[in-house]
Amino acid sequence: MRHFSYVDGKRAAKLFHKLPEPISIDSPPEHLAAALGATLYSPGTRTTLAKDVVKQAKHGCLSMVLCLEDSVPDDAVEVAETNVAEAMQQLAAKRAGSKRLVLPLLFIRVRTPEQLERIAGLLGPGLDLLSGFVIPKYENSDGVADRFFEALGRVQRDYGQDGSNGARRLRVMPILESPRMIHRETRDDTLSGIVDVTKAHREDVLAVRIGATDLASAFSLRRSRDLTVYDVKLVSSVIADVVNVFGRPGDDFVITGTVWEHFQTAERLMRPQLRMTPFEDANEAQLRQKLLLKGLDGLIREIALDQANGLLGKTVIHPSHVPVVHAMSVVSHEEYVDALSVVGDVGGGANASPYRNKMNEMKPHQAWARKTLLRADAFGVAAEETTFVDLLETSMR
Repeated sequence: MRHFSYVDGKRAAKLFHKLPEPISIDSPPEHLAAALGATLYSPGTRTTLAKDVVKQAKHGCLSMVLCLEDSVPDDAVEVAETNVAEAMQQLAAKRAGSKRLVLPLLFIRVRTPEQLERIAGLLGPGLDLLSGFVIPKYENSDGVADRFFEALGRVQRDYGQDGSNGARRLRVMPILESPRMIHRETRDDTLSGIVDVTKAHREDVLAVRIGATDLASAFSLRRSRDLTVYDVKLVSSVIADVVNVFGRPGDDFVITGTVWEHFQTAERLMRPQLRMTPFEDANEAQLRQKLLLKGLDGLIREIALDQANGLLGKTVIHPSHVPVVHAMSVVSHEEYVDALSVVGDVGGGANASPYRNKMNEMKPHQAWARKTLLRADAFGVAAEETTFVDLLETSMR
């Protein structure tokens, strides 16, 4: 797998100063976490799951979650479990018949520790295609997180997925979304407990996700397509606190952006959030109009704010979101040369940036430079003349 692999070689050579590096299910966890990009959720009840996975991989999706939790009605859980297991077995059979079949990183979102173990047992050969599990409502006030890690440990041992003897390791992505996270009087203790248990199981955690929908629901809120999650102050304050405890240099947790749940625009209340200047020629103007009609200008703004606040990647629920997230994740040429000029120079001091438009400080910018170069490996570096619009034009369908 490689981001933008669907772009032909000649076009890619023009767009990129540095191409994205290949990623496989066996890649180092820090590379996998940085490369998640737009993680596309699909309900476990979909009857075309296996076909959907193959289709989305061809269109550039690098990570998918097959969901057994909120997207599945309570009375359809058993059906969804069977459906997901059969889909994974179908994909395993397809992979056995064609080693060239490209599949995204696959995760299953489970409800309980017991379900995690049960679904692992149902997958059969499909377990070899699984990267891990997504844990909802993640907290440890009543020991639930501990029980999830205990269940994961049993699955790792029972099925040889613990990283020993050259085997790969099944990992989890916890979602921080419980009401205790957003309520002011319980937030600090909840976060403290979460950080402690997560660090204790660091080798088992791929990335940390934030569930804005559940957080907002604690106050009967839902943001419109005209607003970003950062406009919802109750939720944005939680994001800030999560980054405060998980985003410190040295811990190296990847924290992903919250879900964008809109995929079509009808009547607009607010002004569009995309300036006309970057969309100069006729084709680009049509692309801008397409983005506005799909309501993706709000998504673009939210991704920019995600990155400014230390988040990388995003939960999405529609294929049209995937290329936007990935185009926004490519490292600009300016960022790249700045990072190269800083990284490793721990002696201190400050210099004008290679673009001669800002100051680079060697000590304060070290952690930023390392994270930027990791993102450059995952998503590539744009050529000096390449714009976000150029990248998006290659991907929108």
